[in-house]
Amino acid sequence: VQLQASGGGLVQAGGSLRLSCAASRRTFSSYNMGWFRQAPGKEREFVASVNWGGGRTYYADSVKDRFTVSRDNAKNTVYLQMNSLKPEDTAVYYCASRSAGSAAYDSWGQGTQVTVSS
Repeated sequence: VQLQASGGGLVQAGGSLRLSCAASRRTFSSYNMGWFRQAPGKEREFVASVNWGGGRTYYADSVKDRFTVSRDNAKNTVYLQMNSLKPEDTAVYYCASRSAGSAAYDSWGQGTQVTVSS
């Protein structure tokens, strides 16, 4: 599946952004979806994920209660609503898909830059 992330930008601390990730495949609803991020000089880290049906979500401790992941299978799109942004949230954000039954994310979007100024 091809993924296209968008919605990044520059925001002040305390602000909000919503990232979107559009998938090309009609079978999008069978994939679990995740968001990851990579800050300069750091390894890529898990941010959030949502299962194929949207009923189960998981978050990194660092974003819990501030970020919300959701999906609209009719639009082949997954979202990441980011509130109360902090400078440490600055990173390139990537969406990824994981086939049902697979342990690894096997398709990745190109990334979208999020910059939070203090």
